[in-house]
Amino acid sequence: MTTLTIRRSVLPGFRLTLGVSLTFIVLLLLIPVAALVVKGSSQSVSAFWASISSPRALAAFRVSLLASAAAATINTALGLATAWVLERHRFAGRGLLDMLIDVPFALPTSVAGITLATLYGPNGMIGRILAPLGIRVAYAPAGIVVALIFVTVPFAVRTLQPVIRDLDPEVEDAAESLGSSRLTTFLRVTLPELRPAILTAFTLSFARAIGEYGSVIFIAGNMPMRTETIPLLIMIHLDQFDYATATAIALAYLVAALLLLTIVQSMQWRRR
Repeated sequence: MTTLTIRRSVLPGFRLTLGVSLTFIVLLLLIPVAALVVKGSSQSVSAFWASISSPRALAAFRVSLLASAAAATINTALGLATAWVLERHRFAGRGLLDMLIDVPFALPTSVAGITLATLYGPNGMIGRILAPLGIRVAYAPAGIVVALIFVTVPFAVRTLQPVIRDLDPEVEDAAESLGSSRLTTFLRVTLPELRPAILTAFTLSFARAIGEYGSVIFIAGNMPMRTETIPLLIMIHLDQFDYATATAIALAYLVAALLLLTIVQSMQWRRR
């Protein structure tokens, strides 16, 4: 005799939830992106290419993408170390450290930018120490990376924490009992389990960094050809009522960002 088990969902039926989901995605995601594509494609090919291939635009593309990649890479490494400490060790102040990770979520990015510019400026608390060493952070490309690291810290740590929490320490203990060093155990046993989460942390950090504006504008110095980012360049064209150029640059930046994210996502799928 067989027993038929009917699984019921705590949410309403499939059609209703799918309809709500599709409506949400269409209204808040697809329509704005489609409007950007339509507006950008309304220009002639020569005008569109002239907008995105100018020396100033190419320099802004380079600064934005390289700074975002650098910040995501640094954040992934530091986020892994921080998540490991929070999940594998118990110490005084652990709860406070765990709470501080989420500060960039609550702090307005403009406030973060002003604070970082004050700290790392030539007369700031940290900038005053770095200046004699010839290290300039504020109003330099390094300042952009610092600002992007600040705003993307939670994405890396919160992505890696649950994965580290679910790792079985007994597997690592078994490897060490067989004569494996700590470094070998991490590289051969732990790291393979963390690779999908590491790629996810990098992807989320990079995706957040490429569109950051508020925290960067104050510490970057916004010098054309050197510290000017794509979001800032778009805002400059909008302030000048040059909507065609702003739209063209935004569309090209969107395509480039989606292409890079697709590459990283495909790497993650292969790892899985």
